[in-house]
Amino acid sequence: MKNPLILVTNDDGITAPGIRNLVNFMNEIGEVIVVAPNSPQSGKGHAITINQTLTFEEISLEGPQKDYSLSGTPVDCVKFALDKILTRKPDLVVSGINHGANSSINVIYSGTMSAAVEAGVEGLQAIGFSLLDFSWDADFSQAKEYIQNIVKKVLENPLPKGTVLNVNIPKLKKDEIKGIKVCRQAKAKWEENFDERINPHGKKYYWLTGYFNNMDSGDDADETALAAGYISIVPVKFDLTAHEHLHYLRGILE
Repeated sequence: MKNPLILVTNDDGITAPGIRNLVNFMNEIGEVIVVAPNSPQSGKGHAITINQTLTFEEISLEGPQKDYSLSGTPVDCVKFALDKILTRKPDLVVSGINHGANSSINVIYSGTMSAAVEAGVEGLQAIGFSLLDFSWDADFSQAKEYIQNIVKKVLENPLPKGTVLNVNIPKLKKDEIKGIKVCRQAKAKWEENFDERINPHGKKYYWLTGYFNNMDSGDDADETALAAGYISIVPVKFDLTAHEHLHYLRGILE
């Protein structure tokens, strides 16, 4: 596809290193428009802004792309871009690069992936990218070639309708990454605790803490692929219907 239009967004905020690297990577592939939150929106999932007004502004950042900062969630950014900023539908929406994993159960909490899913709802091709490194100065350049190749393949070979891609990249040097594996979402979850503390005024407050519990060692699971040094790609559907159980439930409920 010659000079495709690519919409870029994220959940870490428009100035986060992850999205700035992704923008640079996409500038080598097509025309880039960035619409991203003006502040961090991690963990917002598919939240939208309904009880507050939204504001946006075009800002000047390095590169040939156009950058727009929005006072909303990642999903707001996609909706707003399609309605108010873009003059035509983009050929691809890319979200990220997220600082930290969005593999397994994290996909449902992720603002990064929710932006990609929202694009899918609108009938657009979409990919969410995440690097398994939470540090602000993470080295995203190691995955550049892989990210660009995935984007080019999707542009040349459209995804099945209603499907977007959840791409997670291990924290490795380029020559240490073993390749790419298309996977299923691993069976895993967060085991949470609310750490209770007392503030100087004697009032209780809580910090959400916990640990990630991976209960899945299957060879085809994303967590297994990542642990083995592969980039994992999970095809994600926004249709949450448990189709395989419809017949059973009709039999007992209708």
